[in-house]
Amino acid sequence: MRVLAAMSGGVDSAVAAARAVEAGHDVVGVHLALSRMPGTLRTGSRGCCTIEDSNDAWRACDKLGIPYYVWDFSERFKEDVVQDFIDEYAAGRTPNPCMRCNERIKFAALLEKALALGFDAVCTGHYAKVIDDGNGNKELHRAADWAKDQSYVLGVLTHEQLKHSMFPLADTPSKAEVRAEAERRGLSVAKKPDSHDICFISDGDTRGWLAEKIDMSTGDIVDETGAKVGEHPGANAFTVGQRRGLKLGTPAADGKPRFVLEIRPKENRVVVGPEALLAVDEIRGIRISWAGLPIQEAAFAEDVADLTGEPAVLLRSQTFDCMAQVRAHGDPVPATARLELRTDGSGGVQEELLLTLREPLRGVAPGQTVVLYQGTRVLGQATIDVARSLARPVL
Repeated sequence: MRVLAAMSGGVDSAVAAARAVEAGHDVVGVHLALSRMPGTLRTGSRGCCTIEDSNDAWRACDKLGIPYYVWDFSERFKEDVVQDFIDEYAAGRTPNPCMRCNERIKFAALLEKALALGFDAVCTGHYAKVIDDGNGNKELHRAADWAKDQSYVLGVLTHEQLKHSMFPLADTPSKAEVRAEAERRGLSVAKKPDSHDICFISDGDTRGWLAEKIDMSTGDIVDETGAKVGEHPGANAFTVGQRRGLKLGTPAADGKPRFVLEIRPKENRVVVGPEALLAVDEIRGIRISWAGLPIQEAAFAEDVADLTGEPAVLLRSQTFDCMAQVRAHGDPVPATARLELRTDGSGGVQEELLLTLREPLRGVAPGQTVVLYQGTRVLGQATIDVARSLARPVL
């Protein structure tokens, strides 16, 4: 099988490529150039896709004896990931750029180009598993090492993309074993630190970076009753659940800290309140996609259209049980879900996922991604549009 190995320059992708070679596949390595800033270098363990990473990827491919290429995806990355990040924050939402990168770059643009060039699959160092259900249909599942499991950030993958995805690290019990294997193979990245934070914000100062991209102005910080308790330099730089950096002039009556409950960009207002009000038990999601074929059989009505481009899961209004996860390493909670159709302001119709959580979650923000599971299997995902407590009045 002809396999294109996406080489990030880290230890995971290097070992994944090595295993693909060892399995007898015809492997070609490719590093994605996502920035045109030639001076970009790694600082500590922050970021990824830098010049240093490109050199590390080349050295790994050279050691494995496979061809190596660099593909310039910088314009696509700038438009589909960086600009989306800015636009979402400008709208008062909290985006996940890693989800967008996997969705639009690594498993859309990259896979599309790979298939056009005659490759059968794209191989990455993600910790996740693709399983055949016995009928030739692919399912996405959690990796063996739950501590490193990355199925959450792959929840955006579709059935067609899963058919051409290869994750050789799926059954690896720990990251320590991957590093030990890299050292045995003589790969120079064996002890390279993991990347973290947002790759295009190298110093980790998201607020400062956004301040240069979004017009911000001073506005009011109000409590849950609407009373002004402080001022902010720009509502868009805050996120739901935030505690630090509020600089409130009026302390709470009980002396306890306040947290950001809502961001209202149209009013340029931030709503704060006690920690207890962060708990939500209902989530409404949009931009839904399914990571596989239908979860269970259902008789479909004639007017049930597939608005997502993927097979529908269940009849709309019919509920199903699942586990809901809203952060890459967050704990999933039990929930019931159903699909609904909603008319938007322009008269169009969109599909909406309604989730009722059996255990409340704290600090859930619009713009985040909720990924649904049944057991270890990823069902699909949605972008959170509304998160609220059924017992709390609208603020």
